Amino acid sequence: MHIFTNMEKGLREEIEIPQGINVKIENNKIIFEKSNDKIVRKLNSIIDFSLEENKIVLKTKKSSRTEKRVMGSMKAHIKNALAGLNEKFKYKLQVASVHFPITLIHDKQTNEIIIKNFLGEKKDRRIKLVPGVNISINKDIIELESVDIEKAGQTAANIEKGSKVRNRDRRIFQDGIFITEKPGRSFL
Repeated sequence: MHIFTNMEKGLREEIEIPQGINVKIENNKIIFEKSNDKIVRKLNSIIDFSLEENKIVLKTKKSSRTEKRVMGSMKAHIKNALAGLNEKFKYKLQVASVHFPITLIHDKQTNEIIIKNFLGEKKDRRIKLVPGVNISINKDIIELESVDIEKAGQTAANIEKGSKVRNRDRRIFQDGIFITEKPGRSFL
């Protein structure tokens, strides 16, 4: 007769905190701060988080597949937050107008991009922007910049989705606003 016991040990990861970045763990959240910039991430209850000297330590009790997945995701979120506070994430979008000239306006009061004359439409298309993202429009190029990769990426996706062509043949109507550069890769 064999008795099987779970002798597996948990996982442990350490992430170095760069100079000038303050990290706090409170109320099931981790807060990263550098000068005026601040990023807050919600923590997963599967992982135990702690601060030791100049490191963020992630520990689990078991090393099952679920714990490995969650550990990898949390490690990536923390590394992105630390990288974003050192150097902002940048996205570039390109306006493609084949049929009608498109005009872009950034309304700072409502924090929206207004697309005028898209496919000759009389009504303007309005795209809400995520707060915390700096935007600059230079003719047909939109540049987004943020310390938080999730906010910058969501804003870029909202702009691309808001200029989607519907009920027309995409082979002919190739108008729209498309992501041409993401952090770490370029599509052109």
